[in-house]
Amino acid sequence: MSNKIFTIPEQMQAIEIKEFGAPENLHLCFRSVPNLSDNQVLIKVSFAGVNRPDLLQRQGNYKVPDTASDLPGLEVSGIIVDTKGSNLKFNRGDKVCALCHGGGYAEYVAVDVGHCMPIPNNYSLREAACIPETFITVWSNLFIRGKLSKNEKVLIHGGASGIGTTAIQLAKQFGSTVYATAGSDEKCNAVEKIGASKCINYKSMKFEDEINQLTNSEGVDVILDMVAGSYIPRNLKCLNFDGRLVIIAVQGGIKDEVNFANIMIKRQTISGSTLRPQSSSKKSEYVESLIKNTWQYLESGKIKPIIEKEFKLMDAVNAHKALEKGDHVGKFIMKV
Repeated sequence: MSNKIFTIPEQMQAIEIKEFGAPENLHLCFRSVPNLSDNQVLIKVSFAGVNRPDLLQRQGNYKVPDTASDLPGLEVSGIIVDTKGSNLKFNRGDKVCALCHGGGYAEYVAVDVGHCMPIPNNYSLREAACIPETFITVWSNLFIRGKLSKNEKVLIHGGASGIGTTAIQLAKQFGSTVYATAGSDEKCNAVEKIGASKCINYKSMKFEDEINQLTNSEGVDVILDMVAGSYIPRNLKCLNFDGRLVIIAVQGGIKDEVNFANIMIKRQTISGSTLRPQSSSKKSEYVESLIKNTWQYLESGKIKPIIEKEFKLMDAVNAHKALEKGDHVGKFIMKV
């Protein structure tokens, strides 16, 4: 642990949303370096993750909490250059990755100290920037909410996404049989190399029929779904008795019809969550649980973020375009 003195400027470069709409509405700007509240640290950002909620925020389809920065960016890696509070577990000079309450698309970001994580051994700052938002979303939903356990079967939609590639690796490491969906044969091949027993091309096959065939009509125990909409009744058709469906996004819409009698007969559970509106203390709980349960696999190299491409911060427009295009396997990040 070190406690170096850093020279902190008054102004910083950041990416702001001028008005809601297309990627071109992201603009490089100058902002004041954030002031710290109690039990916060100031991080000089090295890399920032690019996530789907950033796109939704830019489009005006994602409500930013009143307590959050209006700047996009939910995960970063970097160096702590200032702290405020007593008995903090990190000091100036420490390298960390962190879950941000917005504001990650900037040279500096203020973060609650409980949302910071040490860089796993053998990880670069580049790789570590892929951990916070993505791994916490997967861990809190698939393992805490979904209660996925060893020898269970899981279906992960969007298997080629940042969330998908993370969920597949974690689920496999914890002893589950993993199935996934993706939108092309090329993506399916990549997803199977990461650890899925079978990846189904949802554009050419009905995933519910394929899953039932693969499982002798038993279905899977847990489904991680970021589509919702018309996927919900289809998910339930290939969900086992006592199965858990966990919804983390609604890319396919917010409504569809569901047969509740079948849910009752099969004792199925439907739940969901979004990370950003949850309390600071709850996020800190997720951080502690993630480190305790997964860091050994990250540090041993058994789990590695899949990075599709790196952009510069000033190229945020193209980073958003690339994520929207959807041809990727893994994550996009920006070097700050």
